[in-house]
Amino acid sequence: MKSSTQFRTIVLSDIHLGTAGSKAKEATEFLRNYSCQKLILNGDIIDGWQLKQYGTWKKKHTAFFKTVLKQIVRYNTKVIYLRGNHDDFLDQVMPLKVGKNFSIRKDYILNSGNRKLYVTHGDVFDSITSQMKWLAYLGDLGYTFLLWVNKFYNQYRTWRGLPYYSLSQQIKKRIKQAVSYISDFEQKLTELARARGCDGIICGHIHQPAIHEFDGIVYMNSGDWVESLSALVEDHDGNWSLLYYTSDLAEENETEEVRPKKKTKHIGEPEFALRVA
Repeated sequence: MKSSTQFRTIVLSDIHLGTAGSKAKEATEFLRNYSCQKLILNGDIIDGWQLKQYGTWKKKHTAFFKTVLKQIVRYNTKVIYLRGNHDDFLDQVMPLKVGKNFSIRKDYILNSGNRKLYVTHGDVFDSITSQMKWLAYLGDLGYTFLLWVNKFYNQYRTWRGLPYYSLSQQIKKRIKQAVSYISDFEQKLTELARARGCDGIICGHIHQPAIHEFDGIVYMNSGDWVESLSALVEDHDGNWSLLYYTSDLAEENETEEVRPKKKTKHIGEPEFALRVA
């Protein structure tokens, strides 16, 4: 029997709603084009840090949650919202369950095929190690500044007919300490999954989409919706992939699940895939 949804599971993280850098429209369009049985919002969906200071909540941010609610109504999707460091205000209400399809939690264990996957935002790593604490400040202040500079730089590149260029991603690749931080993050999180008796881990936090395997433990990071515009998806056979949202215009096939009213931005094909079933 064919499933009524395109995916068994979709994992989104680090949308940072309420900030200027959030690609809320793209995240919303992604959900309008893809359906799932289980949707995991893995932390930093709302950026409470910046909303307290200089962030602004806009209609496009509300539209994202309206689309999430439509998934629940139309596909009976189970939505699990996991707290991140930027939406730590949720500590005051969790664990919280609203109806049978929406819950807010600290972490979650997902059964995928014959494996158990530990799902957490990933900021727990910041408490595991005392090194690189400056990266948290870079993530909120310096990172925000880089995005501001990047906006104007890419306006110039667009005028020149050049593709999008991410300053922050390039800086992360070139700064030795940042590369070391990411590597340590991945390995520590896989160790955490092993300690929890799980076969793998799904996280976000560092805005670096990836699917790796460390000593038999699967590491998957869903990336972000500030620059990477990526999501983790699990099909109905237990295969995991990274999907990237691209800006190429393309005709979408009209299906029972997806009925676009006009041309929409094309959602990219899976770049990486891992079979966990």
